[in-house]
Amino acid sequence: MQAGSIDNLIVRKEELGSPADHEVQIAIQAIGLNFADLYSIWGMYKAAPKTDFIPGLEYAGIIHAIGAQVKGWNVGDRIMGVTRFGAYTDHLNIDARYITRIPEDWSIEEGAGFLVQAITAYYALVELGRMQSGENVLIHSAAGGVGIQANRIAKRLGAFTIGSVGNDTKIELLKKEGYDAWIVRSKQFRADLEHALNGRPLNIILECIGGRILMDGFRTLAPEGRMIIYGNASFTTHGDSPNKLKMLARYLRRPKIDPLLLPNSNKAVIGFNLIWLYHQAERFDGVVRELMAMHLPAQHIGATFDFEALPEAIRTIQSGKTMGKVVVKV
Repeated sequence: MQAGSIDNLIVRKEELGSPADHEVQIAIQAIGLNFADLYSIWGMYKAAPKTDFIPGLEYAGIIHAIGAQVKGWNVGDRIMGVTRFGAYTDHLNIDARYITRIPEDWSIEEGAGFLVQAITAYYALVELGRMQSGENVLIHSAAGGVGIQANRIAKRLGAFTIGSVGNDTKIELLKKEGYDAWIVRSKQFRADLEHALNGRPLNIILECIGGRILMDGFRTLAPEGRMIIYGNASFTTHGDSPNKLKMLARYLRRPKIDPLLLPNSNKAVIGFNLIWLYHQAERFDGVVRELMAMHLPAQHIGATFDFEALPEAIRTIQSGKTMGKVVVKV
């Protein structure tokens, strides 16, 4: 496709060669969708290719062929994987370091919906946030894929978790997932956050909203607190193409944190992009191994679409009304 609009998505047939010596060829059976897909389709994602490309960051399927130097894998093995774009397809050649075995009791769809968001949550909280037992964590988009996995990881490590959501229809899922407290984001967000904390210090924020919500969180953050930013939902607009005028207005009103004043508050603001970690292949593999060793439950799949309905699936995640993961079956 050419970036710019969801309408630019087209189905095209191409010949795929044999996998290289260090690669495996995957017969893809399901694709996990992410907000990064939408922004790359719009041409608003800096890490995305600038020319004609295949979107998609994660998938699941079975191994169809194996390169000469690949060890430990067999044709027919069920795997889930991450790629630097290119997942919206039925077959893919990929470096074997970027695939992981799907747990036996998970479906293919659950495999397709796990890695990108679970890695994001793990790396943000554990590697960057250095979260400790007894700390208090605010998780935005708490009913989304990252939010669900972040809560599971934080609870495993002994944290008190507060989830924020856009509307109250998602609260039942937060209760089911074991959040300690929850907030529906509104104009009184900071007061609601302080009420949920009930005198506790706010140690970590997993931030993906932006705007006033970001600043309210930063002001509430305790000394030695860490805000890890991995997205900015406030820039999402409706429509198949980005509304650049609205985006510009929101950009001009974006929150500004003066780095020269950070020593006075003793707070940290950290940015994170999964594509950067992807390019550190050995480190990426180590993070995935640590994550899988936690034996987290399968991802909550909120909606499933057939491949022919992929544009509608993307519009569904754009709506902000989904819970858990949106998956497309191939």
